[in-house]
Amino acid sequence: MLRKEAYVHKNVMEELKRIIDENEITKEDDALWPPPDPVSQQELEITIGDEHISFTTSKIGSLDVNQPKNPESLRVSYYLAQDLKCLVFSLIAIDFKIKPT
Repeated sequence: MLRKEAYVHKNVMEELKRIIDENEITKEDDALWPPPDPVSQQELEITIGDEHISFTTSKIGSLDVNQPKNPESLRVSYYLAQDLKCLVFSLIAIDFKIKPT
């Protein structure tokens, strides 16, 4: 497991919360998703205020989201993770490319 720590402005946190709220991932249930296996798994953990939600499934690709018993729920999770990853990688790229003189 890789863990990194970063500090961001409150506006970034508000945008992350907005993305999560609009995505409505908190209304989903991972009970019908493919169970994680010992070799690979994906986990999404969200803590906002007193609310704590954790989803776990086997490692999935974009084509795998249509196969489980509840494909829409897994698709919501997959695209949320992709959106969050893009945002975070963009913020990291900006930090390393733009340096004040």
